[in-house]
Amino acid sequence: MSLSPALSPVADVASHMPEHRGDQLDRVAAALDSLHGERRRLERLGFETPLQRCHDQLRYWQFVGALLALDPEAGR
Repeated sequence: MSLSPALSPVADVASHMPEHRGDQLDRVAAALDSLHGERRRLERLGFETPLQRCHDQLRYWQFVGALLALDPEAGR
């Protein structure tokens, strides 16, 4: 899956993901917060194409957050 350029610097998928789980979850939360704010702004402005890009990026970060929320010890 190839995402368009990030609508927010904190949501840039090309930037470094922290090593530790807690820091990773913080990174995901920051990306989601930023994208939710951007979505509200784009909805007010009525920009449909950027709004779809924002939706796609939100789905990506929600998926990453769900993966990180899995218990790594559950399968052992």
